[in-house]
Amino acid sequence: MIRLASIVGDFEADFLAQFGTRLNGDHLHALAAIRTCRGPASPMMQVQCTGCDHQKLVPHSCGHRLCPHCQHHESQAWLERQMQRLVPADYFLVTFTLPAEFRGLASARADVVLDLVMRCAWETVRTFSQNDRQLQGTPGAIAVLHTHTRRLDYHPHVHLVVPAAAVDAAKQRWRRKRRTRKGTYLFNEKALAKVFRAKLLAALEAAGVRLPARYPQEWVAHCKAVGAGQKALIYLGRYLYRGVIREQDILACHNGRVSFRYRDAETGRLEKRSLAGADFLWLVLQHVLPRGFRRARNYGFLHANCKRLIVLLHLLLRFDPARFVPPRKLRPLVRCPCCGAVMMVVRTRIRAAPAAAVTDPPVSGVLF
Repeated sequence: MIRLASIVGDFEADFLAQFGTRLNGDHLHALAAIRTCRGPASPMMQVQCTGCDHQKLVPHSCGHRLCPHCQHHESQAWLERQMQRLVPADYFLVTFTLPAEFRGLASARADVVLDLVMRCAWETVRTFSQNDRQLQGTPGAIAVLHTHTRRLDYHPHVHLVVPAAAVDAAKQRWRRKRRTRKGTYLFNEKALAKVFRAKLLAALEAAGVRLPARYPQEWVAHCKAVGAGQKALIYLGRYLYRGVIREQDILACHNGRVSFRYRDAETGRLEKRSLAGADFLWLVLQHVLPRGFRRARNYGFLHANCKRLIVLLHLLLRFDPARFVPPRKLRPLVRCPCCGAVMMVVRTRIRAAPAAAVTDPPVSGVLF
């Protein structure tokens, strides 16, 4: 497997020379974090054997959310939290896409534009729910922002996992969409796109963001039924904290070029893309989000502040979310090279450790 850190080490100089003027502090921080991840230059932790007291130093992970080598545990923890918020309703995956004419603006002012995209997507869903004859209340939504296509091109869009249900706070009632022979219908896609467009344009103007000279009148929104919701959550959580590309999908790094595979969204077949090393690094690093930006958010009755309401709904509706157990991948244990017993962490964040002290390769998939 080709590590992203090794690609950074090979092409960082060319990348900085070619794209240096387009980088900000967040890009440079991500680049440095990935380069040193679990390497000799990273902080060390001391582990001790529980059997024979043998000790050694192991490098820390960088913990950056763009690094594909890190934060597997955080993705698992997020998914488990969302599973505990499931309610007995038909779920839909609602997707709002930012037109191509706004992508340059979104990249240059990500902290403002992408935040408004997420807020306006939620406001659109809430407006439709409040005006719906069957719902007439506040819905819930789990929103996740994606900025990439499967080819890693810059393509901001937001997914919302929405149950076809709402809470009428005034009348203290729980309302659900009724099923028909054709299934449950949520909202009209064209109407969603039209309202989202109006809300986002108004929000951008109010924020003082200059709009592009030209942009389409018709925008794109999709609304797809996803059953009980757990599969959609697993899909969204797959790369939530682990970057935009898996290291298993990096096929080759040869003659100054990097090749990776991806699954074509239309044909479903695996395709290969190859480009210069510096261009590949920009393809990855262009998806760095501003520090502190929350790309996963809960809205409505699925907000973190509504834990008591969720518990009450589960009790009244006789619904046990524990039956939806997400697939769990346990952290691999660090084994002693002398006796094979489990090694425990006794000290962390040791600076300036000599490279020779790292006697074993880093443990894949572990965040310390």
